[in-house]
Amino acid sequence: MEEEFRVLLKRVRAELVSPAEFTAYERLLALARTDGRAARDELAEVLVAPEQPLWAREIAAFALGVQGDRRAFETLVLLLNYREPVRCATAAHVLARLRDPRTARAAAALATNPLRTAYAVHPVRLLTELRAPESVPALLSTLERLLAARDHCWPVARACVEGLGLLGDRRAEATLVAAREHERLRPAAVVALARLNGRPLPTVRARNVPRA
Repeated sequence: MEEEFRVLLKRVRAELVSPAEFTAYERLLALARTDGRAARDELAEVLVAPEQPLWAREIAAFALGVQGDRRAFETLVLLLNYREPVRCATAAHVLARLRDPRTARAAAALATNPLRTAYAVHPVRLLTELRAPESVPALLSTLERLLAARDHCWPVARACVEGLGLLGDRRAEATLVAAREHERLRPAAVVALARLNGRPLPTVRARNVPRA
């Protein structure tokens, strides 16, 4: 069992309060640990059955997603846009493993949605990892909007800067130069521009600048 799944199970167990929940958890865990189509079908039923708790859907989606079962896709995208960052991070991890062709489009839609900017860090990081055709345009669009906004949403803007540097697409150069003018983004932008231009990565010290 991979470490991310162990962390998920530990987090879920801390949420359980009743004997019925513990019983349901143990049954779900047994399914997740069982190979075969029948077990996957039961896990898929959890995703669509009414009145299932979120933790149950999350476990089922994780177990299906790491096995490449695309029935987990919709639930994982929902979790990618959830208000709790830890659930977003788990969903992003599984979506990267699932390799569903719809993933990049969904992540780009979440990253560029101005109404969901506060939850866009993990979609941005997922787009960077996927290196899909949608990745650079979505990160550029999001970063340009944040640079022009009154609320720059620094964690998301920084994730865009870092992602564009890793993706190494020269279309990002002008926007990264603009990002370099913002003190909170400068260290990441300097590194990203160095990557873009094939220069050695500099050592940049942020001058007591808060991360968020």
